[in-house]
Amino acid sequence: MNGSEILLGVTGGIAAYKSAELTSRLVQAGAAVSVVMTRSARKFIGATTFEALTNRPVHWRLFSPREHPLGEHIGLARRAKLLVVAPASADCLAKFAHGLADDLLSTLYLAFAGPVLAAPAMNSDMWAKPAVQRNIATLRSDGVKFVDPGDGWLSCGVTGPGRMAEPDEIFKRIAQML
Repeated sequence: MNGSEILLGVTGGIAAYKSAELTSRLVQAGAAVSVVMTRSARKFIGATTFEALTNRPVHWRLFSPREHPLGEHIGLARRAKLLVVAPASADCLAKFAHGLADDLLSTLYLAFAGPVLAAPAMNSDMWAKPAVQRNIATLRSDGVKFVDPGDGWLSCGVTGPGRMAEPDEIFKRIAQML
């Protein structure tokens, strides 16, 4: 993993706190990590956490003169070896499956030519919804790899499927893909 450039997309959901641990593990393993957060993700965890862990700015604006004059989605996509989305919300998966690009992460997904790994996280009822399962099937057929969610206690107070995989499991999958 040493020297690998990894993009980490963080979407909205309580599981976003696990992404900080994943980021730390990746950086300690020698990866260069750029974090892209959705608007909803920033409601659950602060960008400062990721900036401190990566020693890099966190990205969320589609066009920003800070780093990439052609747009963050182009500049970030060109330098990375892997795009990881953890947690991957139902909203994010739907955007990816249908080619919608209305924020930096969804636009980045469309501009990124490398491998993509998604770690879904959502309420059990959302996870079971046929539309969500269709979107996942579409993304799998498009070549997106998944670290499937496990069963466990969810923040909504129920126990069931939809809990994001643990950072260690996601880290191991990233190492295999690199």
